[in-house]
Amino acid sequence: MSENGFPDRSHLPTSPGVYIFKDATDSVIYVGKAKNVRSRVASYFTRSGDGRPKIAELRERVRQIDFIVTGSETEALVLEANLIKRHRPRFNASLKDDKSYPYIVVTTGDEYPRVFATRAAHDPRHRYFGPFPSAGSVHATLDVLNKTFPFRKCRGPEPGRRSGVPCLNYHIGRSAAPCIGAVSKQDYDGIIADVISFLEGRVDGLIREREAAMREAARDTDFERAAKLRDEISALTHVRDRQRATIASEDSFDAFGAYAEDETACVQVFAVREGQIVNRDSFLLDNYGESPAEDVSLQFVPQYYGTAAVPREVLIQSDDREDELDTLADHLSGLRGTSVEVRQPRRGDKRRILEMALRNAELGLEHERMLDEARRNRVASTLDGLREELALPQLPVRIECYDISNTMGTNSVASMVVFQGGRPAKSEYRRFRVRTVEGADDFASMAEVIRRRLERLRENDEKFTPAPDLILLDGGKGQLSAVIPVLEEMNVGDDIPDIPLRSLAKREEEIFEP
Repeated sequence: MSENGFPDRSHLPTSPGVYIFKDATDSVIYVGKAKNVRSRVASYFTRSGDGRPKIAELRERVRQIDFIVTGSETEALVLEANLIKRHRPRFNASLKDDKSYPYIVVTTGDEYPRVFATRAAHDPRHRYFGPFPSAGSVHATLDVLNKTFPFRKCRGPEPGRRSGVPCLNYHIGRSAAPCIGAVSKQDYDGIIADVISFLEGRVDGLIREREAAMREAARDTDFERAAKLRDEISALTHVRDRQRATIASEDSFDAFGAYAEDETACVQVFAVREGQIVNRDSFLLDNYGESPAEDVSLQFVPQYYGTAAVPREVLIQSDDREDELDTLADHLSGLRGTSVEVRQPRRGDKRRILEMALRNAELGLEHERMLDEARRNRVASTLDGLREELALPQLPVRIECYDISNTMGTNSVASMVVFQGGRPAKSEYRRFRVRTVEGADDFASMAEVIRRRLERLRENDEKFTPAPDLILLDGGKGQLSAVIPVLEEMNVGDDIPDIPLRSLAKREEEIFEP
């Protein structure tokens, strides 16, 4: 955070791109596009915001700002729409960069969902798709959808027409009429599933299904059904081709961009599915020595696909290392079960996407270094303040906190929670079963646990080294008084350092020291 309490923005680029606001839980709460990312983001944090009523709430929630640079404003617009579609950020429902974009909503919270256009705030029970560039594009898409998938058009959470007579839309093939039982719940759910598949961009699968069904209908001389399927295929193909905006091809692939400097590297993975950038992941890698970026990519890709699905094609910067690319392709083909191509594109849209990943990797590493330096400075300042407040001889880099708990006065257990460099070090957490104390005697139990912990330190037990810079007890004067003799006894000689001890009575918010 900067001095004014807002997230630092000095790392943001001045080029076109998309900016991503995240809250304290690392959730995406807003996605925007800009010709100049740094300038656009700065407008949110002026005294007046930018005039929009919810800007103050958005500013209060933002804890981190990420970005993706693009080659142009047009690419930024497309990427913004794809990221909004993927993350559905809460503030994008009412905070738009230039205007209120329309969405298509599928009311999945209803028993028989509807599909329609909306500019209203998002209801978490339903699925939203968009934004679309204009109301005309939304209505054109809905028209094609309804010709192909006969979802109901009547208003309200339940189908209408209680009279038992179907509406006109049923007679013209625009509604399956669940209101009169003309379609089963299972079949209607299938219609809605196809609508969602279409809106998620999985159009090719829908087209292939209809092509197979059309061939089968023709074999069965059901020419009326074959003609209907032909029209559906034509409509789906038309909308699919019209909506492709990121690259001209229909390919699905992952593009890996890496940038390495000193012993640290950043890898950005751009996922393109059916011609659209649908996701971007960023990874920070340590201990890579002086490896060039190409080596980083070749080492990272197999690790990445240890858990991720493998696409048909992987793009990577490789400097003509054909043998290594072939080896990697064989490995990924084994994971996928079908042939995978790994290559370095030289020109065209795929080269552009790879260069976008490479540029973002360079900026990502620069960003992480700035954040790391800011974190170190912030932690050092906080620890120095704690040292001064508690009158400690040195910075409390390693703090061990101890708490005693028991069940119905028996089975006492102690917890050791560790903070290293101001952060929880969960791998260092330990639990002790109290062995020598009968009943619920928290004072004696605490003394036993601290003694055992220091004995482990004296024995150079790897699980209990290094020594803490501060021992903090959960309790009051009683716990402190019980542990002081243990420290005095164990501090004899050079085996155990003189460890500062404090006790915290949480209820009274009072700190006790020897």
